[in-house]
Amino acid sequence: MTASGIATTAGTPRLAVVQHEDGCPPGRFEGWLGEAGATVSVLRPDRGEALPAPGSIDGLVVLGGSMSATDDDRCPWLPAVRSLLGEAVGARLPTLGVCLGHQLLAVAAGGAVAPNPAGRQLGVRPVGLRPPAQDDLLLGPLAGDGERLSVHWNRDVVVEAPPGAVVLAVSPDGALQAFRVGERAWGVQFHPEVDGSIVRSWAERDGTPPGHHAATLDGVRRRAGDLEATGRALATTFAGIVAGTVSPRP
Repeated sequence: MTASGIATTAGTPRLAVVQHEDGCPPGRFEGWLGEAGATVSVLRPDRGEALPAPGSIDGLVVLGGSMSATDDDRCPWLPAVRSLLGEAVGARLPTLGVCLGHQLLAVAAGGAVAPNPAGRQLGVRPVGLRPPAQDDLLLGPLAGDGERLSVHWNRDVVVEAPPGAVVLAVSPDGALQAFRVGERAWGVQFHPEVDGSIVRSWAERDGTPPGHHAATLDGVRRRAGDLEATGRALATTFAGIVAGTVSPRP
């Protein structure tokens, strides 16, 4: 165990996963990253747990949450998470932001986040990969194998990409869906980590009438195999980037 609280195992990459609330856990990502050889430590800044210094870890994942990226009054740990993300970009630390994490990364790197003008994004949606994704270190393996699907459950979106960011995917309503900033930091608006039980828990706590999310839950059930393929590929590739076994294409 390092001074930052990150568990280590000799010869394995150290990966910190930042979780903001009980309802948005690492889900299947924790197992997939572990299977790919990473030592995963889940950190809870919402419970007062300290965040690591970029130099104490080999990779960073920041998960989603029900709060907005600048809800500092309600969630006083968010400035520290944004600071960590900004430091990670500068340090070329392999970093992945998921949903809220994607939005926090955008703000930390100079972008902007706001409620989606098109309304909430809910349900199973295609990952709208753009040409730059073909040669991207993380999203490249998702390209070229037909349509990729993932789960969306969000109100806010990145309305202004950070300066110098590469747009890698755009959702059907035109919102930024994935980007890379710097050499090794990625944000994805979708949820590659979830399974049906996590999405069901979101529906149950959403405060909408019973059955309101029936179509979304049915879509997650019917496309479970496709969703797992997207999530597993992303997790495995990211673990390879962290370990240094995935390199840029010649």
